Amino acid sequence: MASAAEQLAANINFSSFAKAEELKKRIWFTLGALLVYRLGTYIPLPGIDPIALAQLFEQQQGGIVGMFDMFAGGAVGRMAIFALNVMPYISASIIMQLMTAVVPRLEQLKKEGEAGRKQINQYTRYGTVLLATLQGYGIAVGLESAGNVVIDPGMFFRVTTVITLVGGTMFLMWLGEQVTARGVGNGISLIIFAGIVAELPAALVGTLELGRQGALSTLVIVGFLLMAVAVIAFIVFVERAQRRLIVQYPKRQVGNRMFGGDSSHLPLKLNTAGVIPPIFASSLLLLPATAAGFTVADGTSPDWLTTVTTLLGHGQPLYMALYAAGIVFFAFFYTALVFNPAETADNLKKYGGFVPGIRPGERTAEYIDYVLTRLTVVGAAYLVIVCLLPEFLVSQYAVPFYFGGTSLLIVVSVTMDTVSQIQSHLLAHQYEGMVKKSKLRGGRR
Repeated sequence: MASAAEQLAANINFSSFAKAEELKKRIWFTLGALLVYRLGTYIPLPGIDPIALAQLFEQQQGGIVGMFDMFAGGAVGRMAIFALNVMPYISASIIMQLMTAVVPRLEQLKKEGEAGRKQINQYTRYGTVLLATLQGYGIAVGLESAGNVVIDPGMFFRVTTVITLVGGTMFLMWLGEQVTARGVGNGISLIIFAGIVAELPAALVGTLELGRQGALSTLVIVGFLLMAVAVIAFIVFVERAQRRLIVQYPKRQVGNRMFGGDSSHLPLKLNTAGVIPPIFASSLLLLPATAAGFTVADGTSPDWLTTVTTLLGHGQPLYMALYAAGIVFFAFFYTALVFNPAETADNLKKYGGFVPGIRPGERTAEYIDYVLTRLTVVGAAYLVIVCLLPEFLVSQYAVPFYFGGTSLLIVVSVTMDTVSQIQSHLLAHQYEGMVKKSKLRGGRR
């Protein structure tokens, strides 16, 4: 089986891509959906003075609001209908996954298969609406208190702002689900990816402009670009790293023929959680500070709110510590959700497979958990280094967030996942073609 798959992968070329009509439809659908998303980031909220908003955002973009704008693809700076992006949905997903681990009813739903997952997804959507409503109202109140940003402040502006932002978030959630089902997959991740990539050219131009004005030296700019290349290479290397556990299958005799006796590998990725921990940690840090960053602009906010906002500012020690702790926590938590050592050991035992030197069953599960825990320690440390090391430099030199470790990690990881999805579709298409040819040859005989 492995050699056949490798042979198919080696035969993939542009001609096979040209014949894969379904894959081309999926790619066009994905590009169309992302184009719709990007158009939405330029449709402003009603009742906003764009000049006053630009001045406000210029004061706030160095802090947590600027990082939120990075995830939103520039929609926050323009206060567009997609300003909340998919962050409320991600936050609701975090809460539901945490509750699934502690609430027996939700844990039971998770074990019920497809029907249970649909019910949990429905609860996640309800949570998304609630969080988006709270965040939208906070943004509306914050904009009103920020001076002359709102043309006609009042309850009507608040209601329309909340409805528009909640509707934008729910539309993006639906759009991401459609891309996952009818596109090339990874819908929510691709939306965040598209927002970051679309703003990269402007961020690069802004950095070069800082160099032209003398705010940054040429050596610093070249150093940042080299650092970005090095971080990308490091991400690709680690994301492809695996620990392969040898799995042996015993020989068995069926009639006069002998089957089995083969060995295979159980691949365990060094970073099983992928890009999820930084996104989850960022969304939790952005959740309480979304409106606070705007409300402090007029200088009338309570002292405690000003203190909290300052401590959670980009590059501050508390922000870095909470960000690192969140990454480590979600690295272990999400790995535990997506990989169950006991279930894997049971499946190996069911099909007669075993790890050499380890007794099948419970001992195998303990051994897999032992290896996976140590891999996750290294993976979590890698995520912290990649996400925090560039953040220190960005905060010191005021370079745009798009050159930070989090944005590069998202871009590289989503790109690799998308390429893998496309290769899987090509393999499936080419395999179907080989099966049809063999059937035709058999019919002619």
